[in-house]
Amino acid sequence: QVQLVESGGGLVQAGGSLRLSCAASGRTFSGYSMGWFRQAPGKEREFVAAESWSSGYTYYGDSVKGRFTISRDNAKNTVYLQMDSLIPEDTAVYFCAARSSVIASSSSLSYDYWGQGTQVTVSS
Repeated sequence: QVQLVESGGGLVQAGGSLRLSCAASGRTFSGYSMGWFRQAPGKEREFVAAESWSSGYTYYGDSVKGRFTISRDNAKNTVYLQMDSLIPEDTAVYFCAARSSVIASSSSLSYDYWGQGTQVTVSS
């Protein structure tokens, strides 16, 4: 079992930045690929970013490409999401997720563990 706890959300003006953190506990972080997803009111959960354990390869949803960066610190069992040039359309609850595979995925259905989410609100 893996427990995930997100932090770092909040209110920010358009054009600003936030860094989300996701701390994992319960089992070794090793071998888990990590992802970030978000869900705005009335919308489906959307893929944001993911990083494969095996290669460290990262990839991003089209709406955040070039603005968001996923990274991880395995010594701290923590994954981060650096969000720059934020726009109001980025407003959502952000979730981190862990997948017991060395290869990451953009499908929320393929993740095994989820955090409780952290709210990000971008004002115009």
